[in-house]
Amino acid sequence: MPPWPLPALCVWALAWLLFLGGRSFLPVFAAVLLATGGSLLASLWGPTWWRRGMIAAGFPLSYAVLAAGSLPGWGWLLLLGALLLVYPLNAWRDAPIFPTPAGALQGLADRIDLPPGAPVLDAGCGLGAGLRALRQAWPQARVQGVERSWVLRWACALRCPWARVRQGNMWVTDWGRYHLVYLFQRPESMSRAAVKSLAEMPDGAWLVSLNFPLPDEIAATHTAQLADGRSVYAYRCPIAAVDHDGVQADEAAGHAAAVTPEGVIVRGERLYAPRRRPGGRRRST
Repeated sequence: MPPWPLPALCVWALAWLLFLGGRSFLPVFAAVLLATGGSLLASLWGPTWWRRGMIAAGFPLSYAVLAAGSLPGWGWLLLLGALLLVYPLNAWRDAPIFPTPAGALQGLADRIDLPPGAPVLDAGCGLGAGLRALRQAWPQARVQGVERSWVLRWACALRCPWARVRQGNMWVTDWGRYHLVYLFQRPESMSRAAVKSLAEMPDGAWLVSLNFPLPDEIAATHTAQLADGRSVYAYRCPIAAVDHDGVQADEAAGHAAAVTPEGVIVRGERLYAPRRRPGGRRRST
């Protein structure tokens, strides 16, 4: 890896070359999208998240400063529309496009024995880095992914032709059919993952999360350390016993659950997680 900030300077220069070259045969907004997309892909070169952010943001910010006085209003709307295609508004509560490092799941491969043909799911697969890590760790499994963005779904399918990738909401997808579900989301998403795991995943299945453990002091069955200091957490289902009596007691005492607008769809019902409990209560849709 060249010394910092040389990687950022190289990517910014290449992005401007892409933009200037694209201007010869593309409209301005398309050339901007081309250069921005190239910056996003090249940002994977960065060793840390903040450096990847600087690499990715260099061209868009520099172009915005130069073009702020000349780009018409509809041009900004087109750029916003392109962003929403890649990252839909209703997905903003989940993780943005953060790729899984290569070989991140290798530390669990000898601890989690999956039978040949076992279906595994990357929930929120993005551009397919997690799918590749799953295939590397468990080559005998049937790797599948679900991604909310249509653009990322098609890009991921092209990048990972051996995987079954579909467009959809990972919180609506039934996790009960999979032997292992992999997540690389946000800390705020892990409570929903715990609720959905308890409600849908069969005994003996695995819930695996990169970097973020489940809440409520749920102990991981296995933990693997990555070279960059992050950890992978593996939970054998059921992750915990649901204290149904305690949930009913809370409701009788008038303790309201922390209800989100969307909740989690479980077998046609909307499920909300009470605070400090991995279980949940159901409300009919």
